[in-house]
Amino acid sequence: MNDELVILARRLIAYETCEPEAIVEAAGFVEGWLEARGIEATRDEVRGLPVLKAEVGPEGAPTVVLHGHLDVVPGHAGQFEPKVEGDRLFGRGAYDMKGAIAAMMLVTAAMREQDRVRVRLGIVGDEESEEGAERGSDHLVDSGFTGDFAITGEPTDLHIGIEAKGVLALRLEVGGTAAHGATPWLGDNAVLNAIDVFRSIESLPFARHSSELFDRPSINLGRIVGGDALNKVPDRCVIDVDIRYLPDQDPGEILDEVREIPGSEVKALLTRPPATVDRDSAYVRALRASATAHHDGEPMSVGRDGASDAVSFLRVGVPAVEFGPVGAGHHGPGEWVSVSSLETYRQALESFLLAIPDRLND
Repeated sequence: MNDELVILARRLIAYETCEPEAIVEAAGFVEGWLEARGIEATRDEVRGLPVLKAEVGPEGAPTVVLHGHLDVVPGHAGQFEPKVEGDRLFGRGAYDMKGAIAAMMLVTAAMREQDRVRVRLGIVGDEESEEGAERGSDHLVDSGFTGDFAITGEPTDLHIGIEAKGVLALRLEVGGTAAHGATPWLGDNAVLNAIDVFRSIESLPFARHSSELFDRPSINLGRIVGGDALNKVPDRCVIDVDIRYLPDQDPGEILDEVREIPGSEVKALLTRPPATVDRDSAYVRALRASATAHHDGEPMSVGRDGASDAVSFLRVGVPAVEFGPVGAGHHGPGEWVSVSSLETYRQALESFLLAIPDRLND
């Protein structure tokens, strides 16, 4: 077990980075940790949230971006008190993705003196945000912080994520007819109508689509707001629906299907494109070889159900994949990351980086 790696991961988990102030504090810690090891770090801001940049290694060498995010979805207070039980490190963000960031920080520090590869570490504070524009990862790319390849440390259980679903977030307003709560049969309950609309979305043709790496799109009823009095049949309800569509689907066509459902008005809140990278890329093959050498089993390329900030790099032609340690429960109450896999992950990244010049010449 790498004690420094676990200590660093625990320190990051302890920051309650579902809040802006804590995200800034955590970024300050990362910045200080890097500078204490002789690595210059710079910080930009997007919507008041930090975007950290650091790089080591010779200019002009093959360049790889190690990319991650400090922000997490909200959790209960106990989740920000990390604890180790056997091989599992529990805590909000342990798996998604502070464990991976800790490993990336150590790998960046280890690459200071070598002359084979340029390593860029980019860390943002808004990956979990619902904002569709002005995102930290887009800022990284638009500021020229790119390379020949990018790895974002999202949870993949040491597999290589070559595809990720896109996002189509919708708000639907559903109507009804008000009546006294004592005589609901005289009204038309908008909340119940909204549930029916959601069930209709789940039954649309797009929802049954599958591909090589995905069984189906993901459809989640994330928010529902309806009714303004206990003793009144609600005449209006708003639901927010999170659709994660497959790389070969068209979000515009999905939106058209949803708009065909009677009884609702539909508005698109957020769209993000899916991620797809060539599995035969020299960098993907090199990462696969390094991952294979450091854990049991074959790190077959996989599709990720969650959206990916890798699209920020892909949109400018930089091949980018998701690759992270083993764990489970991200966004849930029992999130954990495997301690042993964090060390395996660190080793795989380091050997991949050092092997790049040779792999590119194969």
